[in-house]
Amino acid sequence: MSAADAYLVARDFAPEPERVFEMPFHYLLYAEQGAMTLEAEGKRWTLPPARAALIAAGEPVRITLSQRVRACSVLFAPGFAPQPPAILSVFEMTPLARELLFALRGIVEDNLIDPYTEALFRALIAVVWRMSEHPTLAMMPVPRTESLRRALEIMQTRLDTGLGFDELAAEVAMSPRSLARRFMGEIGMTWREAQRRLRMIRAIEMMAEGEHRVADIALSVGYSSLSAFNAAFRNFTGQTPIEFRAGCGQPDNDPRMNPHRLTEFFIRPAGDDR
Repeated sequence: MSAADAYLVARDFAPEPERVFEMPFHYLLYAEQGAMTLEAEGKRWTLPPARAALIAAGEPVRITLSQRVRACSVLFAPGFAPQPPAILSVFEMTPLARELLFALRGIVEDNLIDPYTEALFRALIAVVWRMSEHPTLAMMPVPRTESLRRALEIMQTRLDTGLGFDELAAEVAMSPRSLARRFMGEIGMTWREAQRRLRMIRAIEMMAEGEHRVADIALSVGYSSLSAFNAAFRNFTGQTPIEFRAGCGQPDNDPRMNPHRLTEFFIRPAGDDR
């Protein structure tokens, strides 16, 4: 085995607008610090340090960097790793997967791979491919119309304000009835269901940052009762907030993630109810 079969690359990225990303390798993408947005097949995910993404070779994915990101990735030649289960699968990262990434750091593209390192790569494939079969629920469908995209943007920025549906409809210049139909027709959710989904997605992101108390997270996403937030979070993720946070880890505090040890990171853009 050589590094042409599998190699790890990493780099810091400044914020940049949406662009199309495509690689001839199966691609494990992990944001060690910061978060990015990924979009494929009419669905959108955020990728904070709590999650990783597996992207199939030769498949275009839209990526947006709204903040500075430290990214770590592993590229697998299609002949070395099996076909991923989806074009893009986003899943919760595990401590085991992180430890394998830590162990593989320093492997560069032109190195021959010794048996020990090959075993690590194959173990990472086994772990990541299994995780990719159970993608995160923290996903939002992508609206088709500008009015609904705007409505979701407003909701995202005002999760803690008690925004009412009639008020939202007025802000996007639609009648409540028309906006309700648009929610169901374009993303298959009522307004309330979309609001709950957005709240949980933001809560998961804040939980992964490790800098906020659970009570503060609950308030910031619109829950006045901690017990109500805990119940909603467990219903959405299958875990309590404390259990979820324990599974996230905090890789940015790990000395093995020293940015001065980062190697070059290769990215190849494609062509460019109510």
